Amino acid sequence: MSSTTETGTTSTSDEKKTTNLPWVEKYRPKSLNDLISHKDIINTVNKFIKEDCLPHLLLYGPPGTGKTSTILAVARQLYSPASFNSMVLELNASDDRGIGIVRGPVLSFASTRTIFSGGFKLVILDEADAMTRDAQNALRRIIEKFTENTRFCLICNYLSKIIPAIQSRCTRFRFGPLSPEQMIPRIEHVVASERIDVNRDGMNALVTLASGDMRRALNVLQCTAMAYDGVVDENNVYSCVGHPLRRDIESILNWMLNEDFSTAYRRIDALKTSKGLALQDIITEVHVYAHKIDFPVHIRVHLLNKMADIEYNLTFGTSEKIQLSAFIAAFQGVKELVIKEAS
Repeated sequence: MSSTTETGTTSTSDEKKTTNLPWVEKYRPKSLNDLISHKDIINTVNKFIKEDCLPHLLLYGPPGTGKTSTILAVARQLYSPASFNSMVLELNASDDRGIGIVRGPVLSFASTRTIFSGGFKLVILDEADAMTRDAQNALRRIIEKFTENTRFCLICNYLSKIIPAIQSRCTRFRFGPLSPEQMIPRIEHVVASERIDVNRDGMNALVTLASGDMRRALNVLQCTAMAYDGVVDENNVYSCVGHPLRRDIESILNWMLNEDFSTAYRRIDALKTSKGLALQDIITEVHVYAHKIDFPVHIRVHLLNKMADIEYNLTFGTSEKIQLSAFIAAFQGVKELVIKEAS
């Protein structure tokens, strides 16, 4: 009787742990077969594992494309749950990235030989592009010295921030942004598991906002589902992340091209305030439409240069109100140039 109760309690406890996890972790792929993209990379890594000749790896590419999930799945395939903690050292962005961490935990882990387990150890350095140059040079020497005993996997977003000496010692794989065709089935799996209501426009909005980042897609999905009682449509998705809707962008363009400066400024400022929109997001969306409007080429180039200057200024924390004025002024100038050419 008591054993049944204990089993039931354990099962409920495990269920609760899974329920409390963010969806990004809850639905993280557990094995290489669960990964939804980069089949050529996965096939190559699988071959390395089968032939027992895994090299040092350098996985790079944009966030949310499966780099960390891939190497964790590899680690689970290589080691049993019992030996995982003793055979794998994982350091991420929350850890110190100076030379001390390389000469301390990394060196002591890599230099210790495996006594009770066969094979090599695995060191996973996530966000390796945040490491200092001195730390990378120290790491290069450790990689060289302990190859027989340890394999290293470096994960980064920017390959250019990894020194050439480390790049030449690793087999590099680039993880590109995921396509909508790869993302949608996985999102549908999460939607079915969580029993939430997502329509086609809502799904398109998730994929568009994610821009190939699966982690962002799941975070936005969870946020919207929680905020709107499981109803995920286009309006709810855009409202939840404070991103301008397509019809808002069309209205903004219409005001800038057809109204006088004061009216356009007043209306756009009111829209920004009421919907909590950032000028940076508005410029990003207007940029797409700027290529669709039938402007003469030299006028379009002039407009894009102005928009680029405004975006550059925003990154340095300049006043949004002043930059909004400059943004509207750029379109007013373009309008005058078009009228002048037409006449």
